[in-house]
Amino acid sequence: MPNTETIRVPLESWLKAAYDSLIESGIDAVKVLPLAKKLNISRTSFYWYFEDRDALLTALIGLWKNKNTENLVKQSRAYAESLSEAILNVFDCWLNTELFDSQLEFAMRSWALQSEEVSKEILSADALRIDALANMFGRFGFNPLEARTRARALYLTQIGYISMKMAEPTEYRMRYIPEYLKIFTGVEPERRELERFYSRHGFTLSDVDFSKDNA
Repeated sequence: MPNTETIRVPLESWLKAAYDSLIESGIDAVKVLPLAKKLNISRTSFYWYFEDRDALLTALIGLWKNKNTENLVKQSRAYAESLSEAILNVFDCWLNTELFDSQLEFAMRSWALQSEEVSKEILSADALRIDALANMFGRFGFNPLEARTRARALYLTQIGYISMKMAEPTEYRMRYIPEYLKIFTGVEPERRELERFYSRHGFTLSDVDFSKDNA
């Protein structure tokens, strides 16, 4: 049996264990000794990387910022020939966990209910994300008020979806994409735009049931 006192696990292992505990059980479960037991090592190795638990929590906040906020902002700035295509670039975040981690987003917002510091981080992230989306709408000719209103509608719709912990099959979500685009842009999306988006997520238009009678 290995001597836990001599094992040095990578920094990433501590972060992954902390992430898993946050997702599964909330912030109160992110503590050094339980994490060490989960990794089957001595907690001594924790202090090779982190001064204390607060330093680990700061690293978790950084992980969330880098994953969710930076990627959403990046997607909002991605090249697009039309507003529909720009919005579909953002929609990639909602369907690709490599771009945006909805479970982490939910866990962070739950943590914010217990922490004024994290609550401020959430407010800051919300502002950055909405600003980025408003700028995206602005690039396609909307005045500042129109752009921000549409940005808020798009963003808050998804945050509400996450907060409600909706668990719908991806195929079911896909059937609403064209209607969301019409609501957010005011125009009918082009078929080629939809085809490219669906293809990115492993679907074709023919895979999705768009019938109105089983909503």
